[in-house]
Amino acid sequence: MFKRVLIANRGEIACRVGRTCRALGIEYVVVYTEADASSPHLHGAAHAICIGQGPAALSYLDGARIIATAIEFGCDAVHPGYGFLSENSEFAEAVAAAGLTFVGPRPETIAALGDKARAKALMHEAGVPVVPGGGDASDDPEAVEAIVRSVGLPALLKPSAGGGGKGMQIVETFDGLREAVASAIRVARSSFGDGRLIVERYIEQPRHIEVQVFGDSQGNVVHLFERECSLQRRHQKVVEEAPAPSLPESLRQRLVDSAVRGARSLGYLNAGTFEFIVGRDQSFYFLEVNTRLQVEHPVTESITGVDLVEWQLRVASGEPLPLQQDAIRCEGHAMECRIYAEDPAREFRPSPGQVQVVCWPEGVRVEAGVASGGVVPPYYDPMVAKLVTHAVHRSAALQRMRSALEGTLLLGLTSNIGYLLRVLANPGVHAATVHTRYLDENASLFSAGGKPALAAACVAVVEASRDGLDGHRGTWCDVGSLDRGGLAPAAPLGHTHVWSDGVMYSCAWLARSALGYNLAVEGEVHDIHAVQTARASGVA
Repeated sequence: MFKRVLIANRGEIACRVGRTCRALGIEYVVVYTEADASSPHLHGAAHAICIGQGPAALSYLDGARIIATAIEFGCDAVHPGYGFLSENSEFAEAVAAAGLTFVGPRPETIAALGDKARAKALMHEAGVPVVPGGGDASDDPEAVEAIVRSVGLPALLKPSAGGGGKGMQIVETFDGLREAVASAIRVARSSFGDGRLIVERYIEQPRHIEVQVFGDSQGNVVHLFERECSLQRRHQKVVEEAPAPSLPESLRQRLVDSAVRGARSLGYLNAGTFEFIVGRDQSFYFLEVNTRLQVEHPVTESITGVDLVEWQLRVASGEPLPLQQDAIRCEGHAMECRIYAEDPAREFRPSPGQVQVVCWPEGVRVEAGVASGGVVPPYYDPMVAKLVTHAVHRSAALQRMRSALEGTLLLGLTSNIGYLLRVLANPGVHAATVHTRYLDENASLFSAGGKPALAAACVAVVEASRDGLDGHRGTWCDVGSLDRGGLAPAAPLGHTHVWSDGVMYSCAWLARSALGYNLAVEGEVHDIHAVQTARASGVA
């Protein structure tokens, strides 16, 4: 086993990898930027090295500097986490050339599967179902247009070098086809440095099901069951769960068999995820392979009892897989929600800034990259944490997740917590009848509505409680009598929940002034003034 590992990442995934390293007795080195100087991922490291300024291009994407740091501080291996350099074949090759171990697949595997057109061809050769499409990847507008006409509508334009849904476009009519193709090529070039597109038949209302696979250097390949990732907003996953609900057992078996067959054809090493789309007729097609640990890996860990980071480290050090297929069990149901510093009321715009107070719920798994008094920089992905629940049945896991979100306090930032609560309250989500465009097509169902009115309602509750109009303290959890200055000066004076149109909103009473109150509704701060009229008290 390795003696010392460099974690080439930040935030919650760096904290996650560090936790397993500590459990295995492995020392680890972390890197950070000036913007991440107070990040929790620095805690517990043998060394924490500043590698540059905030922008990722000047720091976390500087592969040469990261490798030099690993060598300087005596590391045996580099764990890339996810994002940044995790699927960069040139970086993986450079790590190996420097005499270090890259904790992940072989560089040639990363390169082959990073090109979607090549990956699709490889899977087709391995007998894995692929989405109907036409021709090789191309950045010639006329050639792409011709392929679209041959494939038929609706068609999907996908950057060959892309990922995460970025740059994908659905073509539903031949009117404006030329402009759509030109736009997709421009986005692909600016985002990935490669304007080539592949064209596939667009599968309407598909589910997104992915299979976790693992391979070792002895040639063993196993799966760790599947995950449902259909709850997406603009192709970005929001809620994940395992196993996939309402999936016929025969279809589940065909999915995992296809993933294992595809992995074996590649001689796959370490962790990987085979992603599929499943049509309404139960047909399924290969989408892509993510040659790294996934953001949603905790739900797989929850149902299998396996530490996937530990498996990564053991396989990378040359050990065989800790378990063979027949020893891997699926127990219960798990769900994960991603918490972002973003504003759902403003097109989910990232909302970086100072974190005042963070309180995480008890009794659930929390993977967090922020703490009270910390900062969410503007340079990186705005995901700040993940909540994971596990129960015997899906309904119980879902209810635990709702309770966990309600018990989460994140002040100083606008977050998507309220949005997640509204998503989980939706009947279609409860019934597991969603697809990858469900959130986008029903966006109005998940909008917050009149937050200022809710803030005013909170003030009314405060006023009623203060004046004794209802004879008791109302629904507020009052912490004003505590030694606030000595315990937590930035803590809210109280918190409560308000229901509006069947949706619950979390409200925090931050401060009181001569004019009124400073309240946060789902992280959005409002200054509410209490006014006295001739007839009755009111709020404005």
